[in-house]
Amino acid sequence: MRGANERKTVKARRLRQVDNDAEALLWSDLRGRRLNGLKFVRQFAIGPYYADFACREKMLVVEVDGSQHVGSEYDQKRNEFMRINGWSVARFWNVDVIGEREAVLETILAACEGRLSERVSAADFTYLPAAERP
Repeated sequence: MRGANERKTVKARRLRQVDNDAEALLWSDLRGRRLNGLKFVRQFAIGPYYADFACREKMLVVEVDGSQHVGSEYDQKRNEFMRINGWSVARFWNVDVIGEREAVLETILAACEGRLSERVSAADFTYLPAAERP
């Protein structure tokens, strides 16, 4: 049986301590299976990257982004790594999580239920379905 990776656990704990207002607000709606019984975790390690939120059962990563993420090559590499490894990625802006929380939650639920399955690349939202396996 594989044990925990202590280095990744320490980093994830550190990241959870510095979440922003939007992340804290969204976490209050995702934690404890509050969204249709789906279990989400915070700062989940996927390879060398950490997802803000992840639903392992549905293989969905949810990211809450600020303006520093606009056009980020790092985020593009990270998204592609997650997609290739079977994860779908939904990226929301902080301002939308704060001001349009119900719509954000409905979008997350749609992704989990398979109602959102096509790639979406809009100014205020990005959804990248997991890469298809050959």
